[in-house]
Amino acid sequence: MPKSASANPSKDHSKHSTVNNSATNSGGYPFDYLVFIGRFQPFHLGHQSVIDAALQLAQHVIVLIGSANLPRSTRNSFSFAEREQMILGAYDKADAKRIHCVDLPDALYNDTRWLQYVQACVQSVTGTLDANIGLIGHSKDSSSYYLSLFPNWQSVAVANYRELSATPLREGYLLGADPLPDLVPASTAKVMKAFKKTPEYKQLHEEAGFIDKYKKQWQDAPYPPTFMTVDAVVVQSGHILLVERRGMPGQGLWALPGGFINPKETLFDACIRELREETRLKVPEAVLRGSRHSQHTFDDPYRSARGRTITQAFYFVLKNDPKGLPAVRGSDDAKRAFWLPLAQLRADKLFEDHYAIICKMVGL
Repeated sequence: MPKSASANPSKDHSKHSTVNNSATNSGGYPFDYLVFIGRFQPFHLGHQSVIDAALQLAQHVIVLIGSANLPRSTRNSFSFAEREQMILGAYDKADAKRIHCVDLPDALYNDTRWLQYVQACVQSVTGTLDANIGLIGHSKDSSSYYLSLFPNWQSVAVANYRELSATPLREGYLLGADPLPDLVPASTAKVMKAFKKTPEYKQLHEEAGFIDKYKKQWQDAPYPPTFMTVDAVVVQSGHILLVERRGMPGQGLWALPGGFINPKETLFDACIRELREETRLKVPEAVLRGSRHSQHTFDDPYRSARGRTITQAFYFVLKNDPKGLPAVRGSDDAKRAFWLPLAQLRADKLFEDHYAIICKMVGL
């Protein structure tokens, strides 16, 4: 998704079109397909109310389950299969056959690619984009933002049921609370209870506790803090330099070398320092500085679970060397450092938005 599913809507949604009930298909519905986009982390009764409305208006409902290509985290705790089970399990067999769940990858910082993903996902069900297709979502949250992105598809706005949000449900659950039966369907509660017994939940539970304690350090600040970090995108001969994270959050995930800036250093100096500290890259500092290709700011409000964190990424292009790739060794916050062929990059192995950063900087 170009924006997280809890991002603030940025457009006026008072212009949503109304459904023309006089024009119906052979099944008697105003739409052949209605599309509902969300992350469903987890699927709750507010989401179900939208699908209920869609089933009344369309012969088929396409549910695009976002962030499907990301690793588990405190923000994306449930897999595509688990969320599909939550959704389809909330309906009887007849209605479940009319609901088509499709995994929608993220394309953060690239709205055009995300729109392409949405079109491809819808077409995988409909076979064509010329069908009678509409978009449905809540009228007062970020779902309504998506309704404005597809001018060729009529939009249907549904009131937010009890102003429910998945974020507090998920955060409480990861800290140990049981799913609330008055807020989630029984199918969701079943998946959440089963997941709670797994090693994956245990790791997320520990990470949620870490993040909770981390945020409490700043609870007495007059304003919520904004953190500044740097990341190094280093490429040579079709390979990118990555580290494996040693600690939480994201323990064990691949990441770009980087970290927080010190009070008395520039962003570029901080990037060089973090790069050398975490990878022990055997390249002279003068060569590194001369290899800077470009830089870019990445500031999605939800890119970090630790709080508002803006990062400045620097792209380094090292010259090809017949002797091979420079030696690296994990150090400091990195369990290991390694060169990875660009063809082997995997979104589901990379920390936070680092896959999106790489795609943006390298032009993948």
